[in-house]
Amino acid sequence: MLAKILSSVKSTGILPDWPEWALDVLIVMSILLAITLAATSFYTPEDEKESSEKPENGKKDEKKSTKTHKELHKEFDGFRRKYIIVYLIIMLADWMQGTHMYTLYLSYGVNISALFLTGFLSGAIFAPFLGSAVDKFGRKRSCIVYCVLEVIINTMEHSTDFTILIIGRILGGISTNLLFSAFESWMTTEHRRRGFPEEWLSRTYSEASIGNGTMAIFAGILAQVLEDNFGQIGPFQGAIALTVLALILVLGWEENYGEEKGGDNKSSSLYTQFIEGWKTTITDSRVWRIGITQALSEGAMYTFVFMWVPTLLSQDPPGGVPTGCVFSALMMAITIGGVLFPPLHSAVTFISSKNVASELSASLIYFVAAASMAVPPACMTGLLKHDDCFTIIVASFLVMECCVGLFMPVAGTLRSKYVPDSQQGAILNIFRLPLNAIVVAGTYATDVLEASTVFALVSGFLYLAALLQGSLINSSTPRVKQD
Repeated sequence: MLAKILSSVKSTGILPDWPEWALDVLIVMSILLAITLAATSFYTPEDEKESSEKPENGKKDEKKSTKTHKELHKEFDGFRRKYIIVYLIIMLADWMQGTHMYTLYLSYGVNISALFLTGFLSGAIFAPFLGSAVDKFGRKRSCIVYCVLEVIINTMEHSTDFTILIIGRILGGISTNLLFSAFESWMTTEHRRRGFPEEWLSRTYSEASIGNGTMAIFAGILAQVLEDNFGQIGPFQGAIALTVLALILVLGWEENYGEEKGGDNKSSSLYTQFIEGWKTTITDSRVWRIGITQALSEGAMYTFVFMWVPTLLSQDPPGGVPTGCVFSALMMAITIGGVLFPPLHSAVTFISSKNVASELSASLIYFVAAASMAVPPACMTGLLKHDDCFTIIVASFLVMECCVGLFMPVAGTLRSKYVPDSQQGAILNIFRLPLNAIVVAGTYATDVLEASTVFALVSGFLYLAALLQGSLINSSTPRVKQD
């Protein structure tokens, strides 16, 4: 049946002249995405199952506690939409740069490795301090600073001068830390300030994951169109325009901080925010376990990103490897994962309990990801004997990316559960220290180790993440308390 569908689609003659295997992968993933969307359309999210007349109790704000579920949910939809729109715009801009940064630097004839390494080192150096500044001076202001920095950085990318590009990468390390801390910190704190139920956070993270995958697919197409019309710098010019749009939208956000008791952040110095963030991370084992788990899983993901193209090329598939086509298929897998997360989380909640559903879900996802990354080394070393190892490796890559789409929302849910609102910015940036270390080590490993060994390490990282995450199941009482 599937063979007939593929044959009929390819016979239309509207598809690009790509290798048959790549078209098969793209068509299959498109069909699976359509089936997933159709199947999950019958699923009703937990936050929509409540009676529309049931008041929402137990919130921080007594005024909100008198609202019916329907009224509160309408307010939540508006809030979530405000955040998701900005998030999708900045991620689209970020993906557009990522897809063409290597080729831009290649056209300049500069030391590409030095530029990328500078960015990682900058991120590692500034991470411990930036988070405290985000909490002290405001998450909205930090988001604005991110947008301004991105406009400056992408303007600097127009220069072929290596010194200017190096400065741009230093600023890029700072902006990356802000991207993955300021926006999320603002959203989680604002979610609680408005009195929305904790379980609704996972819905926002899930939609962000779905949107991220969708933006990645769209970014590849849009960036290519801009490159065709404006040259290698075109995608960066498009990123500037998108970032300015995001900046305008962020200006309409309310400000929030890493607050002291009673909501007074002024009595807390930047030094105090810094020390308290580190103290909480070190003394609360649940917090540092979340941080190490995030570093292991995301470090494995970034290492995989460095590996998938050379690995497929090494297999010498018929017709070569159209990277844009395969990239789109991988991003579809991420989108499928994001779509599947809400029903998966509900199923795990049904068979276990609400208190441990996120921890158990994350552990299962990491185990599946680890198993998928054990497949390539098994094929490359001959442990797994099959006539078509290339197809099996491609399938394992797709499973890995689907798991990425699943663990993005569950990781966000767990961070919001265990990391205190008052220290969100500081601790999320502290988490990036071990992450940057693993990414740098993974990047180095891709240059000096055999591909099979690197994939074995990636699988090992993910198994460790699964075990560490599983250790939280028996200590799942959230640190974050709603006063």
